[in-house]
Amino acid sequence: MTATKTEFDPFDPTGMLKGVRDANMTAMSKMMVDFVNTEAYAESTGAMLDAWLTSSGPLRKALESSMTQALAQLNLPSRDEVAKIAERMTNIEMRLDDIEAKLDETLSKNKGAPA
Repeated sequence: MTATKTEFDPFDPTGMLKGVRDANMTAMSKMMVDFVNTEAYAESTGAMLDAWLTSSGPLRKALESSMTQALAQLNLPSRDEVAKIAERMTNIEMRLDDIEAKLDETLSKNKGAPA
């Protein structure tokens, strides 16, 4: 473990610079914490985020449209198409499970019945 030095060491040429750096970092961090915790900062950050989200909406829609067109031209499925296929596969799997359960039930009834 290193101990913190509080006294001046003439044989350490960077000691004073480290002390100045540490003092500046402490002062800057306190100033930034005080600045970030103000209501004005929260309002201005909220306004910037609102403006960014409002302006990015049309860009996102245009990008999504162009991506859908590019995927269609490359004969690749879009996200919606993959989701629809996944939903259909889930429905098929559920139907197969129901058929399997009915088949097991019928087989168990037939095993118990006299021939």
